Amino acid sequence: MNTAGTIDRPLTHDPKKQAPMKPSTNELAGTTPEDFTTTGAIDSRQNRTREMQLIPEALARAHMHERLHEAERERRALRLVTARRMQRRAERASMRARRAIAMAVMQ
Repeated sequence: MNTAGTIDRPLTHDPKKQAPMKPSTNELAGTTPEDFTTTGAIDSRQNRTREMQLIPEALARAHMHERLHEAERERRALRLVTARRMQRRAERASMRARRAIAMAVMQ
């Protein structure tokens, strides 16, 4: 597709500067889209059923994207907590070993 913007991320948010909706290839096979004048473009924007149908899909996609990032942050936090716990355990084991060596040397 050679479109500059998408429904999720339009090139501009000004409705007068947006391109009018064109029928998809499966809706009107064999017909060419008519040349829109300014009033025709405004009239064609009054019924944006395709965009309205895609809004829940875009919202669901954004929601799942946020949930995936949240899950990844939780996994990273859990790995950090586990690493710190293992580090403390290793430090305690090291101190026990040093004490044992010191006790063995003293006797």
